[in-house]
Amino acid sequence: MVNEFSGAVKQLVSDKGISEELILKTIEMALLAAYKKKFGTASNAETVIDEENHLVKIYSKKEIVEEVENSVFEIGLKEAKKLHSGAEVGDELLIEVKPEEFGRIAAQTAKQVVRQRLKEIEKDVVFNEFKQREGEMIVGYFHRERGGTIFVNLGKTEGIMPRSQQSPREHYRVGDRIKAFLLEVRKDTKGPQIILSRSHPSFVKKIFELEVPEVADGTVTIENIVRDPGYRTKVAVQSPRDEIDPVGACVGLKGIRIQAIVGELEGEKIDILKWDPDIKRYIANAMNPVKISRIFITDEDNREALLVVPESQLSIAIGRQGQNIRLVSKLVGWKLDVITEKEFEQSEYAEYARKAADELFGIEESEVVTLEDIPGVGPKTMEYLNNAGLTNIEDIINKNAEELIKATGMSKAMANKLVTTISKNIEIVEEEVVKTDEDTGEAVEDEGEKHYDCPNCGARITESMQMCPSCGVELEFKEEDEEEKVEEQEE
Repeated sequence: MVNEFSGAVKQLVSDKGISEELILKTIEMALLAAYKKKFGTASNAETVIDEENHLVKIYSKKEIVEEVENSVFEIGLKEAKKLHSGAEVGDELLIEVKPEEFGRIAAQTAKQVVRQRLKEIEKDVVFNEFKQREGEMIVGYFHRERGGTIFVNLGKTEGIMPRSQQSPREHYRVGDRIKAFLLEVRKDTKGPQIILSRSHPSFVKKIFELEVPEVADGTVTIENIVRDPGYRTKVAVQSPRDEIDPVGACVGLKGIRIQAIVGELEGEKIDILKWDPDIKRYIANAMNPVKISRIFITDEDNREALLVVPESQLSIAIGRQGQNIRLVSKLVGWKLDVITEKEFEQSEYAEYARKAADELFGIEESEVVTLEDIPGVGPKTMEYLNNAGLTNIEDIINKNAEELIKATGMSKAMANKLVTTISKNIEIVEEEVVKTDEDTGEAVEDEGEKHYDCPNCGARITESMQMCPSCGVELEFKEEDEEEKVEEQEE
């Protein structure tokens, strides 16, 4: 009997994942309930847990008397001596009560207590186990569907994936393997509710951590993710290390990493872009490949901006049913409006922009000629520039922060501020130089550097520039052969 009971306890520990201590405590509670059902009280009942043999024993504490008036609390001296030869009147005796003595009704009460208590313990064990795993990726198998909610077999319990947490692209059959994000674990009267999701942005982040080692080890960080589940996701990434291309790391060699991620999302489109602390550059990156003519900050306090794009780019910028501009707005955290260049010229913003420029440079059509004319250049900065012999705008217009530090000895913060100030306040207007043939006097084509328009502001740039002198956007020129290949692929 002892061995059978011990085996039953061990089996419960193995099957339910409940500790032996809790099981023995449950049996103790059941025995006390049965004792009370049998004798009407449990005030004189005492239990002893035998951990070595995995047993729980219950005793009835009775006082030894000459004449018994209450058999529940008293025992006669003659009966007591049969149990213990040294018993005397007035002593208390612990008498073991065998479970089989309780009777059928008391035994049923004990069984109910055990079942109910074990169910409660099992619910608590499952809740605590999955509560610790909130925010993790979890794998289960499709079990059934009811009212649009998917029930996922997780082994010990069942998880649910409400319709709102599903991707419209995905459909399942019984037994299909499901990888999901453990969104939340709630307590419920029926047991723990384990909420799973495949539509949450964090699900995409976990997929990136699985497929991109640089994201997993923190070399590349995901700054923000926005989703229109089943259709498009935008991911902003950056790296604390300058030598690492965060976008390239996520895409992988020949796109192998991004292909794996898209496959997990059942073909959902994913845009990966570089995060930038400068909001205008960040917006421009997020809108790529849309060519933005101008980004106009309409309300900095309320984080509102206006994007001006060519007529041909308007539909792409807005996207189908406004999807693209809506996702970009959520990604950068700004309210964005898009209009064409023609609409901008006819709007109140155009006149405001012209007035702001006039106020910035003093009078209409004013030109910034000397360094002192540039707003925001303080006397300390001027001192560094004068000491280095850099007294004209032409001396510093094309210099980056590192070159200014090397030439003047100013601090990195001062150099960065000067470069930013110049890019915001100065627009270079150059006269076109026409070369002529010395013999004929006819114009000839300049075989020097080619000139292009800045994709962000339209200013004139050359291949030797690393940054637009007008808006400060970083420049990268592709070889003609590469451009032709891209065009052929697009066609």
